[in-house]
Amino acid sequence: MSPRALKPLPPAATDPARIRNFCIIAHIDHGKSTLADRMLQITGVVSDRDMRAQYLDRMDIERERGITIKSQAVRMPWQVAGDTFALNMIDTPGHVDFTYEVSRSLAACEGAILLVDAAQGIEAQTLANLYLALENDLEIIPVLNKIDLPAADPDKYARELAQLIGGDPDDVLRVSGKTGMGVEELLDRVVERIPAPVGVKDAPARAMIFDSVYDSYRGVVTYVRMVDGQLNPRERIQMMSTRATHDILEIGVSSPEPSPSKGLGVGEVGYLITGVKDVRQSKVGDTVTSAAKPATQALPGYTDPLPMVFSGIYPIDGSDYPDLREALDKLKLSDAALQYEPETSVALGFGFRCGFLGLLHLEIITERLRREFDLDLITTAPSVPYQVTTEDKKTVTVTNPSEYPTGAKIAEVLEPIVNASILAPKDYVGAIMELCQQRRGTMKSMDYLGEDRVELKYTLPLGEIVFDFFDQLKSKTQGYASLDYEPAGEAPGDLVKVDILLQGETVDAFSAIVHKDKAYAYGTMMATRLRELIPRQQFEVPIQAAIGARIIARENIRAMRKDVLAKCYGGDITRKRKLLEKQKEGKKRMKMVGRVEVPQEAFIAALSGDVEAKKDKK
Repeated sequence: MSPRALKPLPPAATDPARIRNFCIIAHIDHGKSTLADRMLQITGVVSDRDMRAQYLDRMDIERERGITIKSQAVRMPWQVAGDTFALNMIDTPGHVDFTYEVSRSLAACEGAILLVDAAQGIEAQTLANLYLALENDLEIIPVLNKIDLPAADPDKYARELAQLIGGDPDDVLRVSGKTGMGVEELLDRVVERIPAPVGVKDAPARAMIFDSVYDSYRGVVTYVRMVDGQLNPRERIQMMSTRATHDILEIGVSSPEPSPSKGLGVGEVGYLITGVKDVRQSKVGDTVTSAAKPATQALPGYTDPLPMVFSGIYPIDGSDYPDLREALDKLKLSDAALQYEPETSVALGFGFRCGFLGLLHLEIITERLRREFDLDLITTAPSVPYQVTTEDKKTVTVTNPSEYPTGAKIAEVLEPIVNASILAPKDYVGAIMELCQQRRGTMKSMDYLGEDRVELKYTLPLGEIVFDFFDQLKSKTQGYASLDYEPAGEAPGDLVKVDILLQGETVDAFSAIVHKDKAYAYGTMMATRLRELIPRQQFEVPIQAAIGARIIARENIRAMRKDVLAKCYGGDITRKRKLLEKQKEGKKRMKMVGRVEVPQEAFIAALSGDVEAKKDKK
């Protein structure tokens, strides 16, 4: 704790001129949470006794993986030249799948600390987050972290950073989140450079909801950034989009634990608790105003994020369906980017088709559903949305292979395209270009950011990168490459739907939309996999992969044979032949009327092993 730190500020409305709102933006694993830990210690809001690594990461899954998933706001006191300032800091995620969290945090701030690892330099997500901050007209403070590492080269990366954002390499601050070196100078720079929030004190209250979480005891906890006016305890408030009104039961600031206050004024960041249990009544991006003296114009909200990857989530036990619906409602509150709607599958029963921002997002949501709500789930293979136009000019949006039009001639299939930016050392350019060409990529540009770092820009089909593209990229570049991508519209693709048939019947859960060149590989992979997973029946079962009416791959599950001759010892051969003929007739009849029940474990194994199997094929 620094001698310039104070006891936490008295929880009351503070003079806007003494408030600084800022966030920390960086690529994943560049030390945001560690730097935030040192700030909490140096400003004295967390005592050394209570301190733990990744203090602001509240979820077990965040701490286990060492990544930030949820943005966290915290208020810290800091003294400069005898004046006390309130620093409202938001620690943001670094992974591309959680860019929506970052964009909401940026809208609640006036400045951003751009953090770069002094041993790794600028990465793809660093650039993406920097451009987001510049779009929001934020004051950028460039900082090099991890300068205590033996591999650190601060002079080289300070020149890179200064070249990127304009300025002098000497202006780039050098800190160590681990040891605390340079953190006090950084806090001084925040006070000096980041502008104070601007708002009208006497205007009707307007506050932007930038985040919310669900507390099982207290209901919805809403995090707001005050823009105009003031909100006080016990005041009646109104949500401007839904017109719903509530009483404020508690209002306060996070420091970093919730501290009730006497109200929130212009520029302050804090939380509201209204006792609302319905999660749909507290929408991220909504404007909160006073019910007695409401504002006439809402604040500009956030653009809704577009799901990039779709997957079906089904409970293994059908009776858990209502619990799954309630769990998704609660998760939607703390993760506004999650989208879902009910769907049914012949094979899997009732479930939900969910939209995610990427594969990590999908993985985190399913893991949270299992841990926090104790649900056993099956997730279908991820897919992306396609626009399918038939020859009679009907256009269908397909997020699930079962929605793909059948029985009609397909005129055109549009698939989503992304602009991908890959940063890597120049030695790996050849391997990256080869991988992108395999995935139907088109190169747009290649720029050298320094002596040995290259930025490659490609246009790629989203369906080609949502599975294992990032893993392949990392393995081909020994972990040095970084990837960022953003939607770039749609383009026509030579795509087909591959169906998997058991005993001549389509199993919708195993269908997939793939590029024509990869259809055979997918069909043989799924047929081989199912032959190993489905138990043998009393009759032979054909497993077929088909495009429309054309079979492209086939495997057979051999029939189990009962030894009908066991009771025949000795005697005439005609007796044995008669028994064998009878068995043959029975098998034939059974094959005509028999149904193949796919056990639950086979579904789980076939669907969860889908990605790995694709890797094996490649």
